[in-house]
Amino acid sequence: MYDLIFKHLEEKVSLSQADKELIMTFFKPKKLKKKQFLLVEGHACKYMAFVNKGLLKAYNVDDKGNEHINQFSPEGWWTSDMSSFFSGENAFYSIDAIEDSEVLLITSEDFENLTLQVPVMDRYFRLLFQNSLITKERRLISSHTHTAEEKYKYILENNPNLIRRIPQNLLASYLGLSPETLSRLKKNAVFTVK
Repeated sequence: MYDLIFKHLEEKVSLSQADKELIMTFFKPKKLKKKQFLLVEGHACKYMAFVNKGLLKAYNVDDKGNEHINQFSPEGWWTSDMSSFFSGENAFYSIDAIEDSEVLLITSEDFENLTLQVPVMDRYFRLLFQNSLITKERRLISSHTHTAEEKYKYILENNPNLIRRIPQNLLASYLGLSPETLSRLKKNAVFTVK
């Protein structure tokens, strides 16, 4: 259950066996069925989740009932409404499972204790949050400056395995496109999923 998270952690920091044993005590495993919620927009986010198996999406819903997807989280990714997780305020996003999934959950209190008791985890999360910030900034710039074709090509080149798992309507929402526009792009594209 913890092999993937340790592999992911050790890509950024070194862990002793004692560190690993202590880290496991801070996480609670949870299984989610397809379409089951981990977090509902408007409620406080109690957990940050590491995706051990499956695929989740983080999104908000506008006044017309349209989903606007912020993030897909496959195996090896973290997901949460970070603002709510750290502040205790209500979440801006909902998070649910696209596939049957298994996650490892940590509360904000346990997060603080983990980073104090295993100091190398403080460095790990700093690196993780830095990378997340860079990714979100690039995505924001892309949403304002790239054409629909450029957005689609970018995600095909950088996440080909993920694209195969995501229904077209969800991918369109993530890219800020209508399903019809995405369908047209796929039909006319000179580039394909590898």
